[in-house]
Amino acid sequence: MSYCLYCHESYFEAWSWKVFIGLDKPPLLCHDCDGKLIRIKGEICRICGRDFSVFPEQYRQGDCCFDCIRWEENENWTGVLQQNRSLYVYNDFMKEIIAKLKYRGDAEVVKAFYPVLSSEFKKIYRNALLVPVPLSEERHYERGFNQAELFARGMKKPVEHLLKRKTHEEKQSKKTREERLIQKKNPFEVVDPFKVKDQKVILVDDVYTTGSTLRYAAKVLIEAGAKEVSSITLAR
Repeated sequence: MSYCLYCHESYFEAWSWKVFIGLDKPPLLCHDCDGKLIRIKGEICRICGRDFSVFPEQYRQGDCCFDCIRWEENENWTGVLQQNRSLYVYNDFMKEIIAKLKYRGDAEVVKAFYPVLSSEFKKIYRNALLVPVPLSEERHYERGFNQAELFARGMKKPVEHLLKRKTHEEKQSKKTREERLIQKKNPFEVVDPFKVKDQKVILVDDVYTTGSTLRYAAKVLIEAGAKEVSSITLAR
């Protein structure tokens, strides 16, 4: 018997030979909670990883969503973020999980995603620097941890703290889409440009919403000499 990391109810693990011989790890969420999550699979936007199965066709063109087309048509942002890949659709239940993690201090819940994270993204982050998107010092002190760093630890690879925020901002969750996209100054700076030069970098964050946070972080890394920058998030 195990206990779900989200609802804390006891449950019996689904038995399989793969789990028994160690090829798969047992689930860390109960069947009910896991069933409320939507994995991103199948046809996706080639840049941001948006799941086209839950996205109206009129808002895409070929293998790219209109959001990414707009980013790529802007000469300041073309090619800045190579690609983003996410595990889950940001539905109502994932929103509750993120809120429990970030605003109610339940850091343990992120471990529920470690098994699938590690197996899903092995190929993507091979031979790349793994860099969590940083919080401001004020936000980190207030929260007690950086959720992006906790998520990155699930990849079982050294985590590099090569970015820092220059300013303290209002929470992204309180901003409108337009406010997230309009940013006069880049809030990030590279801590160690020498370590970044000619390297592939994988940024890690909890949620890809408009893509502005990840692109601003990617931009300073490219300017510091990074070869290319991609990202991984828990939800899209």
